[in-house]
Amino acid sequence: MAEPLLLDLPLGALRDRLAELGEPPYRAEQIWRAVYRDLVNSYREMTTLPVRLRAELEDRLPFGVLRVEAAQESRDGRTRKTLLRLSDGEAIETVSMRYDDRRTVCVSTQIGCAMGCRICATGQGGFKRHLSSGEIVSQVLHAARDFRQEGRHLTNVVYMGAGEPFANYDATLASIRVLNDPRGFGLGARSFTVSTVGIIPGIERFADEDLQVNLAVSLHAANDGLRERLLPIDRTYPLGPLLRACRDYVDRTNRRITFEVALIAGINDSQAHARELADLLRGLLCHVNLIPLNPVPGLAWKRSSDERVGRFSEVLETRGVPVTIRVRRGVEIQAGCGQLRAGRIDPVG
Repeated sequence: MAEPLLLDLPLGALRDRLAELGEPPYRAEQIWRAVYRDLVNSYREMTTLPVRLRAELEDRLPFGVLRVEAAQESRDGRTRKTLLRLSDGEAIETVSMRYDDRRTVCVSTQIGCAMGCRICATGQGGFKRHLSSGEIVSQVLHAARDFRQEGRHLTNVVYMGAGEPFANYDATLASIRVLNDPRGFGLGARSFTVSTVGIIPGIERFADEDLQVNLAVSLHAANDGLRERLLPIDRTYPLGPLLRACRDYVDRTNRRITFEVALIAGINDSQAHARELADLLRGLLCHVNLIPLNPVPGLAWKRSSDERVGRFSEVLETRGVPVTIRVRRGVEIQAGCGQLRAGRIDPVG
């Protein structure tokens, strides 16, 4: 059985692992502070630990470091997409975004994705494996180190990168709990957003979690015929059961859901589509985030014009549905899910 990685362990499990190595409990707190507050990237940087212990931990409890394979930054310097190489040679993507009042990282939860969404580059490449909780956490720590070099703190984590978070539910939630732990990184629960294509069992489990984490659901269409064309998962979890699960989630948590709608020219962006969406969401505590489609190589679909996006938004507003239009970031650096990974994978070794 493979040795666990340091970043896969919550604090209690870290104490237990160190006890197996004959170390006192306070060593776990020293390591935890070094990783999640000082943001060290190796045992060598943990100068509070004896040299002997650092060397032993390198062998018995690997740190789990990611290697930067490629990085691209937008012209305005506000968005950076990084391709990170894992220890097994696979690669994942992380996107850091700089806004006036916050610093956000978008993380991946899987290598590839089995959902097959027609508007996503990741979905075209198929599924390879789940990420461990530590591999998810490591993406956040990587971004936090970059932001710290700029004199800023990471403020938000969005699980909207490659993969379906609820298909890797346990690792996703474990990563949130580690990063939320006030004894370490201490990021507030409301600073996390988990996005799903509509995995109903995941939404139901999520409603039972004792966390004030935000939930986003990729909707993209308000009727099953069109939604199935965009998201094949609609065949398994169609809109009727999905909306019932969403309403139950709101009833049980009293938390608002964000529905994401990627607008595609001539496909789902008419005022009639907007009226249909408003009818579908009537009476539900929710918010709609309109997303002009990021271009995906090999896909003929184009983003909606600003005029059509604006009219779509106006229809929702006049029918009482709260709506925002997402600021487009990183289009010129292939910031859509899977695009950098698909475009550049260098040999390992």
